[in-house]
Amino acid sequence: MTNKEIKALISLLDDAEVRPHIEGRIQELGESVIPFLEEAWEETLDTAQQHRLEDLIHDLQFAGVQERLRVWRESGGENLLEGMWLINSYQYPDADLQALNRAVEQLRYEAWMLLLPQMGPVDIVRALNHVLFKVHKFSANTQNFHAPANSMLHLVLETRRGNPLTLCVIYLLVAQRLGLPVSGVNLPNLFILTFRPEDADEDPFYINCYNRGLILTRTDIEHYVAQLNLPANDIFFEPCSNLDIVRRALRNLAVSFEKMQEPEKAAEIGVLLAILTDSSAADSAKAEETEDDDTPEEE
Repeated sequence: MTNKEIKALISLLDDAEVRPHIEGRIQELGESVIPFLEEAWEETLDTAQQHRLEDLIHDLQFAGVQERLRVWRESGGENLLEGMWLINSYQYPDADLQALNRAVEQLRYEAWMLLLPQMGPVDIVRALNHVLFKVHKFSANTQNFHAPANSMLHLVLETRRGNPLTLCVIYLLVAQRLGLPVSGVNLPNLFILTFRPEDADEDPFYINCYNRGLILTRTDIEHYVAQLNLPANDIFFEPCSNLDIVRRALRNLAVSFEKMQEPEKAAEIGVLLAILTDSSAADSAKAEETEDDDTPEEE
């Protein structure tokens, strides 16, 4: 359709008799018509029409997020930053993936400047901790733990405040760009990282980003799980996938919207989560039934 035809189509939304057909046609046209809907919103003084236009814009944007999330999963979900950006784009459609990339790359560069060839795994982690938690002062948002902003990576990078998962994601993205053997680990109520040294003689250890990069042993994790009265499960100790991480981020966001009394948004996040969920993820889901919805105590 030409621009003129699209504008004429949108103008027909005023007609209640043909409105359902027009809305359906606009949905078929997809996100490309959003600028025209925004222009129409600015030009009308009819509040009801503005609400209709807002709903259409949201529906088109939401459909776009769903499609991009499907593509991300079908491509293997290899790009964790992209997966987290897709979550951002639900609430913030204008979130810039390249801006996120630049922010992470700056952190990587600053950490790389501190690394020396002779450093062992623990010293490497201390260097990363210095950059993230001392220089840039990333920390736990304990004052507003359930705010949806804690699941929005671009806001966490701006405010330096986040929940266990988003703080770990930033740390993980930096570590992986440095070629370090760091992965995420799905603990109940607390997402952490594991550093698994390439030297077989060195034991893996864990990193609690919610407590400024505190280093933990497997015994510490065992004690934590025992305190929750949960049986031992390999999921609590082994690396998880990018798909697991993004799924958990969506679960956290759904909990946030529920606690903020926004059930419609929580339901839409459930739709996004369903795109990333199948029977093969059942085991991981068991570890996520009690996500980060309870503020973990710092160890």
